[in-house]
Amino acid sequence: MNNAIYPCLTLKGRIAEASAFYQDAFASARVLQTSPIVIQLEVHGQKLMLLNDGPTALPNPSISLMVVAATAEETEHSWNKLSEGAQVLMGLDSYPWSSKYGWLQDKYGVSWQLFTATEEDKTQKICPTMMFTGALAGKATEAVHYYTSVFPGSSVEGILHYSEGEGEPLDYVKHAQFDIDHYTMMAMDSGLDHKFGFNDAISMVVECDNQAQIDQYWDELTHNGGREVACGWLVDRYGVSWQIIPKALTTLLKDPERAQRVMPVLLKMKKLVIADLEQA
Repeated sequence: MNNAIYPCLTLKGRIAEASAFYQDAFASARVLQTSPIVIQLEVHGQKLMLLNDGPTALPNPSISLMVVAATAEETEHSWNKLSEGAQVLMGLDSYPWSSKYGWLQDKYGVSWQLFTATEEDKTQKICPTMMFTGALAGKATEAVHYYTSVFPGSSVEGILHYSEGEGEPLDYVKHAQFDIDHYTMMAMDSGLDHKFGFNDAISMVVECDNQAQIDQYWDELTHNGGREVACGWLVDRYGVSWQIIPKALTTLLKDPERAQRVMPVLLKMKKLVIADLEQA
């Protein structure tokens, strides 16, 4: 598992209460870093960023977080906590793919798929899952191969298509699992009229070792339909938001006095330039 890639949830004005809420829902959760702008959690050994500023969009189920639990009791605990004020998308029950599974959108708008695994299921505990719907329905396979071409150490673990009678075209993806630089993500197609799509309320953060890595990911993800945004943010050709940042950024912003010098420089950038940030 690569812990330099992780989701960011924009929850303006609510990150402190959301942090406590998620720590209650997941027994392993703990705070790694806290500031008025960002709270970084570790959940099941993986990073999860809560952002207090930035995009104005609200989270929706186009990107959900699949949580792979070892036992039904673990799944039920998280479900009972997360279901407070939530909208249930699929009720907690036994399904052909899991003995205990449920899908809900919590009170902050964040979608969680809670999945009880078997011994044969081997993946990381939390996997961002992309739903290609609306104008993007049917593009999950293309996207999976695209993302695995951008990141080194990537592979397609499996692609399962819909079967006859399931109400979707047979070439649509029911479930796909793929790794980008040893970080597991999932994807699916849906032809239903969901009236939502990818937005910047949920983004994927990629911490880079050096400027060459930032340049590579930035160029690849903004190419052919992607676009630059600001402050290390970009939107790829499918509308998925990414934050391409240096691993050293946390250190640069940790000291309040130094952060006051670094932030004005950062705010003027689109693609982040490590040398300019370090010299601030």
